Formats: sequence, C-alpha cells, structure tokens
Amino acid sequence: MKTLIIIPTYNEYDNLRSLLDSIFSYAPKTDILVVDDNSPDGTGKLADEISKEDPRVHVLHRAGKLGLGTAYIAGFKYAIEHEYDAAFEMDADFSHDPKYLPNFLREIKDADLVIGSRYIPGGDTPNWSFVRRMISGCGNIFARFMLGIPVKDCTAGYRCYRRRVLETIDLDTVESQGYAFQIELAYRVMKHGFKIVETPIVFMDRRVGKSKMSKKIVFEAFTWVTRTRLGKSNSSAPRNQLATAPGTQTKEITSAGTK
Repeated sequence: MKTLIIIPTYNEYDNLRSLLDSIFSYAPKTDILVVDDNSPDGTGKLADEISKEDPRVHVLHRAGKLGLGTAYIAGFKYAIEHEYDAAFEMDADFSHDPKYLPNFLREIKDADLVIGSRYIPGGDTPNWSFVRRMISGCGNIFARFMLGIPVKDCTAGYRCYRRRVLETIDLDTVESQGYAFQIELAYRVMKHGFKIVETPIVFMDRRVGKSKMSKKIVFEAFTWVTRTRLGKSNSSAPRNQLATAPGTQTKEITSAGTK
C-alpha cells in the first residue's frame, strides 16, 4: 500500500528532523508531506534540506498561517493527485507517537478510516489537566449525541484515510478548522457509509514549543456541531443524498481484540 503522512508545520524546527527519523524507524516505506505555513523559525527551509537528503520527504510551502484544516485539505489533494492509497493526518509535535503507525497500517487494509483513539480501552491522555480532559471529553460526547457519530474519539487528529474516501467526501466544501475539522470529516465519512475503525493511542502533550489550542478552536467546534444538527452547514445533506455505500461500520481495536 502506497501511503503518505501529512504533517502541517508552523514553527516546528526543533521537532521536525527527529520526528521524521522516528516515523521512518516505524514505517520506512511511507512517504511524508510537510505542509509548512511559512514558519518564521525556518521549519520550511529545514524541510527542504531534509527533502534533498531523502526522496521520501516532500514539502508544500504556503504563503502564511492558513490553518490546520486547509493544510490537511492541501495534503489530501496532493495524495489524490499522486495516487497514494492512503493518507495520514499527524501532528508535528510528537503528541502523535510514530510507534502506533504499524497499527494504523495494519488496520487500514480492511477499513476506510482509522482513528487513533484516546477514549477506547488502551487509549489515554496521561499528562492532561482536569480542565483539558473535561473540554475534550464533553466535546466528544456533545458531537456524538448531536450528530450520531458512532466514534468514541471524533475530535482525534491522528488518522489514516483511504484515497477513495478523500475522493468522495467533497474536500472543497469542508468548512472548519481545528477540533471542528476532525468532527466534520468524521461526520462526512459516516454519512457516506464508509467503514471506520478506532485503534488506541496514548496522547502526550507536545515535547517542544507551545500548544496551539485556543478558546476559538473549541468555540468553533461547538458552533459547527450545532449548525450541522440544525441543517445549516455544507455537511448537512440528507443521508440518502450522500450515502454511496452500505451503512457505516465501526469497530474498536483493543488489546483484548475487536469490540
């Protein structure tokens, strides 16, 4: 399977080289696309240097800080154009541990979307504050209740999509960023009846630099879910207009087997 890991970057100079080395230690046959938003710390230049050293590394430069969602959309379109079989979302800050990549690669062979889940057995967020746990946990419960998404961790950003999913879910009409972006894509995948699998991950806070989480990101997720529930977003078309496959299938992968 030809796979691409999409890594959006903004001021990730101190993380980038060690992250790519770690990725290739677990998934040596994958390619990487660094989508850099004109990082003032030189991340984009470093990515170019690494790309010259290693043909598995590709770089997409953007004019400025345009947002996480649009970075992934650009990466997905790159994956489609270059005929990759599957494309990953992955953070640049080591919060998404590369050691889980073999699990994703195994599960994506029989699934359409694999989500690295913090909220199934084996998943965890060990160094989060109580407030952050509450925000994330309540946000997931709210999204699942309002939209009927059969996924325990619909805000997770460590994911792998089959190309056929990306070709189907109409990337040009995706509206959101941040947490809402992850919810919106999970919702679109569900509405099209694709098979979703969750695999456990332990999510750690970034090793170097400052978190990009903000109240704006949380508020956007809340308002997008509410608007979608009321039929006021691009993702709110009736199920019978969107579905292209049988009913959505989900399962959880745990240390004890399939759930």
